[in-house]
Amino acid sequence: MKTVTGTDYHADIEVHCSAQKAFEAICRVSAWWTENTEGSSKNLNDEFTVRFGETFSTFKITEVIPAQKLVWHVLDCNLHWMNDKKEWKGTKILWQLSSVNGSSRISMIHVGLNAGIECFEDCTKGWNHYVKVSLFKLIEEGKGEPDHKQHSALERQ
Repeated sequence: MKTVTGTDYHADIEVHCSAQKAFEAICRVSAWWTENTEGSSKNLNDEFTVRFGETFSTFKITEVIPAQKLVWHVLDCNLHWMNDKKEWKGTKILWQLSSVNGSSRISMIHVGLNAGIECFEDCTKGWNHYVKVSLFKLIEEGKGEPDHKQHSALERQ
């Protein structure tokens, strides 16, 4: 695990649906993050890989509490534009869900992604788009803004 030298990346969104529906949407990685997804991202011990051209990250799901919590550990990665291409390796993505007045709050923390690492600024921009915009739109409108096989959603902005 990377040493934490600052506050880890954190995003919160509130959506108008049950925590179970929000949980299921998070598990549909190809619908909000990238269509270039291999493997399963739904069950305990599932492994999946997301790709953005030369860049990839492989995750293992290490904790699942339906409608409440999901933990993805980064097993391997290649952040091709970084000096340390393995900067995400050993980090984890923590998803926590709770019900709030008929809606659901999704809290996502990328443990190990903090101001002390090279990727922080670029990765913060990416997560802000994919969680706060794309995942939100998938849940609220039925269609997210994932990367497509031919081009990046971030390039369309």
